[in-house]
Parts: sequence; structure tokens; C-alpha cells
Amino acid sequence: MRRATVYRYALPMDSGVILRHTRLATRDGFIVELHQDGKQGRGEIAPLPEFSQETADDAAAQIEHVLSDWLDDKLIDWDALCPSVAFGITMALAELNGELPAQGNFLAAPLCCGDPDELVQKLAEMPGEKVAKIKVGMYEAIRDGMVVNMFLEAIPDLKLRLDANRQWTPTKARQFANYVSPAFRSRIVFLEEPCQTPAESLLFAHDTGIAIAWDETVRDDDFALSAQNGLSAVVIKPMLVGSVQKVQDLVAQAHALGMDAVISSSLESSFGLNQLARLAQWLTPGTLPGLDTVDLFGAQLEIPWPHCSLPLVSLTDCEVTWHHSNQ
Repeated sequence: MRRATVYRYALPMDSGVILRHTRLATRDGFIVELHQDGKQGRGEIAPLPEFSQETADDAAAQIEHVLSDWLDDKLIDWDALCPSVAFGITMALAELNGELPAQGNFLAAPLCCGDPDELVQKLAEMPGEKVAKIKVGMYEAIRDGMVVNMFLEAIPDLKLRLDANRQWTPTKARQFANYVSPAFRSRIVFLEEPCQTPAESLLFAHDTGIAIAWDETVRDDDFALSAQNGLSAVVIKPMLVGSVQKVQDLVAQAHALGMDAVISSSLESSFGLNQLARLAQWLTPGTLPGLDTVDLFGAQLEIPWPHCSLPLVSLTDCEVTWHHSNQ
């Protein structure tokens, strides 16, 4: 017998969370729960406003169709679905089928904002390589360059991942680089999408010696991963990419080309972050995932993130929007 339940959640966000142009007051999404032969699998579906091609309402309508097909044991074309729906349901199936490891890689690169002393404390608790992440591109490029330079100068064994979200023109990107000492640039593991086009970002890497990574580019319609001078990694946000199989294929392509592949969050709930940590343990066990986003929430969902003290909302407190079985 097969059974499927869909829960809808709305979690409060920290008041300072701003996406590209919008302040995010709540994070809305769904948890899909599948039962078959005494086993359970769950997955999160949470389109990210301004980044996902689909809305939460789009996803809701598609979830019901897909789960109806699953209950009837029909063939499902995962590539034809919204990315968030394809990812969440294939994650539930991976858990149901015992493919998703029970243990996760929780050693996420910490997101740092301003105080080197706070970061030093977080890094002291990290085993192995000291890697942190800084969001750039939201303020003046010169300011970002000064902040990055300050962190690298203050913490000699620090390596940084930077994310610009395509916010800079080539001129702004050069201004940023001018304020990062050439002696420190090799400790920038990568800068995600510094410019508005891939060609401009590759030229930036060539001119500055600062390695770049693809993030948004991975989701362009005509994207095909290839080796490029200055390109060192792909950052994979599964909620925006699609099915688990699609994520697996992208990781395999990156590794075959000698690049790193980083599993990263799209502001999932603590439930989704826990599953992403398990996915990272499965597909990229030697790489720190980018999952340090739970502190942007006002509450957790169902499964707490390690060492997080935010209040926990249970699935039983969420609205059940759909429930069917094949009996």
C-alpha cells in the first residue's frame, strides 16, 4: 500500500533577511511524506522567491498531480517538473528507498557578516580547513573589498567563499578586486558569479587571479558544464536545480572536470537543511556544504539543526493540504 501526505508550513524569518529586492517575512513551503511497505520517506519543497521559476502555489498544484501518479505507480518525467517539486519528491523517494544516508555532513562553512572575533570562535570549533562564506554585492564594491581584505589579514589561516549573485558590473568587480591584496587572493576559494554574465565573470577571473564558481549559471537554459580558466567550482542549490538524479549528474560532471561541487541551501527550513546535509554526505563527502542559514529563521521545523536553540515547530502543527492512499 502507498500513502502520501502533504504539509504546508510558514516559518517566521529574521527581520533583516532581504533577497534580491524583497524583504522575506516568512518562508513558505511543503513537506511531502510518503509511506510504502512500512517505510517512510520525506522531502521538502520550497520555491525561493525571486530565484525559483515557480511560486509556492504553482508547486502546490503540481505536487498533487505527481503524487497521484506515484500512488498509481505511473511513470513520472522528473525533468518536466518544477525544480522544487522534482527535488523534494525525489528526496522523499531516496529516503524511502534507503539511498539517503542517515548521517549528514553538518560542518557547514559559517556565514560571516562583520566581526572577525566572532568568526575566530566559530573557526576554532571547526576541524580541518578553516573556510567561511561572505555575501558580497549588496553594498559598495569597494566596501566589500575592504571587508574581505580585513578578514583575510586578521585570520591568517582563513579561506573564504564569496557570493556576489551577479550584482556587479565589470567596473564594480574590478573595484572590489583592487581592495583585496594580491597576496591574499589565493585564499579566496572562489567568488560565485561576480558579474552579470558568465563571460564577464570569466574575464574577471583571468584579470585578477581570483577563482570563480558558477551558481545562477548552472540554472541557465543553455548551460553545459565545461572546464574554463579561472573556474574552480559549481555551487549546487538542489531546490533550484531539480531532481536528485540531476544533482548527482551535475556533481559527477564537476568532479570529472577536476572542479569542486558544493551543495548549498536555498533558505530551506531546518528540516530541509538536515536533508541537504545528508545529501552532501552522500554526494560530496569531502567538501564543506553551504548550509549555514538556519539562524536567518525565527523558528525551526520538525528536525532541529545541531546546536540551534530556535523554537521547534512540529509537522503536526502544520496544515495538511493533501492526503491520499492507493487503497
